[in-house]
Amino acid sequence: MKPVKFIVEKTFTGYSAYAKDDKYALTTVGDTINELKANILDALNSYMDFNGLPEVGNESIAVQIDLSQFFDYYKEINAKALAKRIGMNETLLSQYVNGIKEPSSRQTQKILSGIKSLGKELSSLEFT
Repeated sequence: MKPVKFIVEKTFTGYSAYAKDDKYALTTVGDTINELKANILDALNSYMDFNGLPEVGNESIAVQIDLSQFFDYYKEINAKALAKRIGMNETLLSQYVNGIKEPSSRQTQKILSGIKSLGKELSSLEFT
């Protein structure tokens, strides 16, 4: 099964998500991103059960969030330091994060690749 894409939006009380594909017509909410992802999976599996289809796992969902919401939620990630790490102008990334400019798909991929690379590097570390 191709992953179902869910668009995430910040609300006054947490986060909401809706399936990008009208085929699923699913929406859900959560106080945190992790809770939201669990609720997305529950909603999708309820849909699958209702339609007589087998249950699915996390690999069957794809969560999409815009840059400003990402940096708002993951405050631990410093946009200025990330810009330096990926070779992007700090002011430009700041404009993307603050919604002043919209990044091209190429720039979005560059930022996402940098974040994923950082995550992979951090997950491979051990302390002595």
